Amino acid sequence: MDPSKILMGKRVLIVDDERDILETLTDLLDLCKIDRASSFEAAVKLLEQYEYDLAVLDIMGVKGFDLLEIAKKRNIPALMLTAHSLNAESLAKSVKQGAAYFVPKQNIAQIATYAADVLEAKEHNKSPWARWFERLGGFFDVMFTGPNWRQQEKDLLEKLKRAGY
Repeated sequence: MDPSKILMGKRVLIVDDERDILETLTDLLDLCKIDRASSFEAAVKLLEQYEYDLAVLDIMGVKGFDLLEIAKKRNIPALMLTAHSLNAESLAKSVKQGAAYFVPKQNIAQIATYAADVLEAKEHNKSPWARWFERLGGFFDVMFTGPNWRQQEKDLLEKLKRAGY
């Protein structure tokens, strides 16, 4: 898959309270039409005013889960991005609330690939979580102290299976 073909011209909302992250994401997604917000309130205004192909939402600092709820109501797939909330609970909450992807900020360099995964899945009416497991499952096995986290999150994984994983 060539992410540039999928991302070209897509309208993306990026929400993060860290200016350097906003700038980095803007650079990494330079093929897209980008709107940026550094606060919950600014993001809500943009979500209400414009149509987006994708939202990239920080979890902490901008009420990312509240923004996810709004994006979901507007049928905008959301990629959750986090550093401080990198745990199994936040992953489970992201899935249960309808996020399309969950990415650690330390993997930000691959954001174009992850964004393309989400958009391609939406285009083909499939769940992006299968690709997520291929790309990041091993990372989370290490992060969450081994593949046993998958056993502990059996209900979550079952939901992903029903969604197309």
